[in-house]
Amino acid sequence: MPDMPRLAAGNWKMHGLAADLAEARELAATPPPQGVEVLICPPATLIARMAGALAGSGLRVGGQDCHAAAKGAHTGDISAAMLSDAGATHVILGHSERRADHGESSAEVVAKARAAWAAGLVAIVCIGETEAERAAGATLEVVAAQLEHSLPRGATAANAVVAYEPVWAIGSGRTPGAREIAQVHAFLRGQLPDRGIRLLYGGSVKPDNADTIFAIPEVDGALVGGASLKAADFGAIIAALGRN
Repeated sequence: MPDMPRLAAGNWKMHGLAADLAEARELAATPPPQGVEVLICPPATLIARMAGALAGSGLRVGGQDCHAAAKGAHTGDISAAMLSDAGATHVILGHSERRADHGESSAEVVAKARAAWAAGLVAIVCIGETEAERAAGATLEVVAAQLEHSLPRGATAANAVVAYEPVWAIGSGRTPGAREIAQVHAFLRGQLPDRGIRLLYGGSVKPDNADTIFAIPEVDGALVGGASLKAADFGAIIAALGRN
């Protein structure tokens, strides 16, 4: 949208050791195009070190999840305040892998988003349909319900981003057609409480399809998985975002 930079967000998922910080440093060596914001969300073990490695570059660092509570007896969990303290500015919430692997509900995503805001983080809220839901013609119904129940009241362009990721496309190498992506993004734009909230597309975004995806109306960037692990690939996607 005109008032916000487009966003290329990399989700490293459960990948990355100290040696892989070299990829982030290589990426940071080339400033992003004007009007493009770049975010890398590494595993929690690398957040502080990545924030240090990227200091002064303008690239941002985010977390991949947070607990809804500010602190407490929650072994193995990380609070939003801890992410912020480590140098994060954003946090991914409600990713389909969290919803599937951990049974995470939209109500939990809302609570986590509120916690993120309280800690000064931007919440990247993920929504998307399964292959069965798409085959049943329920895509718009599913994403509308997820958006309504996952995004707290008070969401604005300053504190929230929405990422549409068809579950069946994540890591599969398959993507919906441009017309299908355009239909969902146009629909979601009309459902947003603040039309300036950025809408990212995710699901097998790669250098060879990035130009096509970023030329689609209402696509304000991408949530990139595997292709964000290598500076060359993620850099090519960032460049494509700057061209479109």
